[in-house]
Amino acid sequence: MRVLSILILLSIATKAFAVGEWTLVKHDGRDYVTLDNVGAFYQVGPLRQAGNDFELCNGYRSLRGQAGSHEFFINTLKFILSYPIAESDGRLIVSRMDLTKLIEPVLRPSRIRSADLVDTVILDPGHGGSDTGAACVYGTEKEYALDVALRARSMLRLLGFKVFMTRSSDVLVPLEERAKFANRFQNALFIAIHFNSGGENATGIETYTLAPRGVPSMAADGPALSDLVPCSGNCRDAENIALACATHAALVRNSGLYDRGIKRARFVVIRDITVPGVLIECGFLSNSGDARKVALPAYRQQIALAICQAVRNYRNAVGAHPPTLASAVDSSPSNRTIPIVQTPTSSRAAFPK
Repeated sequence: MRVLSILILLSIATKAFAVGEWTLVKHDGRDYVTLDNVGAFYQVGPLRQAGNDFELCNGYRSLRGQAGSHEFFINTLKFILSYPIAESDGRLIVSRMDLTKLIEPVLRPSRIRSADLVDTVILDPGHGGSDTGAACVYGTEKEYALDVALRARSMLRLLGFKVFMTRSSDVLVPLEERAKFANRFQNALFIAIHFNSGGENATGIETYTLAPRGVPSMAADGPALSDLVPCSGNCRDAENIALACATHAALVRNSGLYDRGIKRARFVVIRDITVPGVLIECGFLSNSGDARKVALPAYRQQIALAICQAVRNYRNAVGAHPPTLASAVDSSPSNRTIPIVQTPTSSRAAFPK
């Protein structure tokens, strides 16, 4: 499957490039860069267009999408951009926010300087107790989320990880307490496990990570003043999107469900944590087809396996490998510097690498 290529992308470190110049374009009051510029910098070939469609491809890595759309595909995996691809003076442009907060850490995860060596995973089964979450004729979200977490815990422990759960039985744990629990740990990842509801026709897999400061939440009706308030989790923006990429790729591959994309939100459990985290929606219990799959233990085992693969692939991507798991990863990238975007003083700005 071509979706496997995103896992390959996450398992290797891309080579370092020399410092270059980026042409900044003002559009709707925000900074943008041209897709030609992106293609040249990341060496993904010349931009090809057919109507509103575009693609950048160099044989093993591709970027594609449509002008006017938030949907952006990297090696066939769907990301939802903070701002749509736009056009300026006949050139297609992508927001500087999406370049620095999405494209860069996904394409070059080994350069995320702040990434820690991960030895701990915190699993957060959604809902519990009196809060059943979504429901279908076969069961409830709280049951399925806990079952997936328990399965993932067993597999992760076999891989040598320390694993902690915000709940391991049918109890209700307040969202704020889940975040506080996660913040007790270092060198950890946080994965909140949920199942969706949204009508009979809604289907597929979604992965949420924290919206960067200033970016509207995709779970809200539109921009709000709260978008400008810094959140604890924003110190992990780069790690968050890299973890989301690893997680979503594994989920799409293992579930066989429709790819609804990697999205941004400010849910409490990913907003208030200080370790990298994601919230996953593993199918719609309101959809009869999804619900039948979710009710199968074999499907929930595949979701648990995807979580394990995601943790391993994320750690491999950022270049942190404890010796006990050396055989479980593919390589050990050593070049780990993150580009810092300087505030431009003119229409051209250097992005140091």
